[in-house]
Amino acid sequence: MLARMKADRFMLLIAPAVGLILIAFAYPVFWLLLRSFSDPVWGLHNYGTALGSFIYLKVLWNTVSIAGSTTALCLLLGYPMAYSMVHSAALVKKLLIFVVLIPFWTSILVRTFAWMILLQPNGIINDMLIGIGLIDAPLDLIFNRTGVLIGMVQILLPFMIFPLFSVMARIDTSYVLAASNLGAPPVKQFFRVYLPLSLPGIVTGSMLVFIISLGYFITPALLGGRTDIMIAQLIEQNISEFGNWGLSSALAIVLLVGTGLMFGIVHKVFKVGPDVRTT
Repeated sequence: MLARMKADRFMLLIAPAVGLILIAFAYPVFWLLLRSFSDPVWGLHNYGTALGSFIYLKVLWNTVSIAGSTTALCLLLGYPMAYSMVHSAALVKKLLIFVVLIPFWTSILVRTFAWMILLQPNGIINDMLIGIGLIDAPLDLIFNRTGVLIGMVQILLPFMIFPLFSVMARIDTSYVLAASNLGAPPVKQFFRVYLPLSLPGIVTGSMLVFIISLGYFITPALLGGRTDIMIAQLIEQNISEFGNWGLSSALAIVLLVGTGLMFGIVHKVFKVGPDVRTT
């Protein structure tokens, strides 16, 4: 009887969360799945178009390559930043955390428009580079892959830094000291001891950045060119201009399934998944 009461109480506690998941996630995904098969007629023609057309495959490849490049750049920039935050003095650590958090106070749209001003041919960055003599003519920094990567890396960098910081803060420095006492040089200490211990943070941060990048819309739309269209832009275009809900739903489902498969593979290989705490 007591066990039954506890079970009923547990169900009451989780009922709001389950209801929210069903309404906000399960129902929209089911609706997209249904439209992908039924609009305009029942069948697999939408998936045939999405996976059989060179244009759509090119956009899918653009999405994956841009997301992968963004993830790699965020890792290259975020790893030393997280390392500095962990191993700095208390005051410096607080200052660095504050600096990383500042971008969250401004909307993505405002930050993207700011990059449009900074990266344009007569913008501050080109004027500064010309002024100090590094270049003679303005660099092409906007409406191309360069502008997309700059904008997305700046926006997504905190999502790489904080998982790394959380994992690095829990690394026992005695392991590194033991490697030093055994005669390992600093570079070997890092690659043989510290880097493997920080691998959960690398995988978690990379997965966060990569998955968020896959569905990005505003930054590629404003900073990218015609050859840098991502899947979210194509879905929006198919709906707003052509009203093609079936093909758009199929593209969304393909992206969702691909992301799920990739997450499953990473979890299987690295044993990193939802149970990893990043905060």
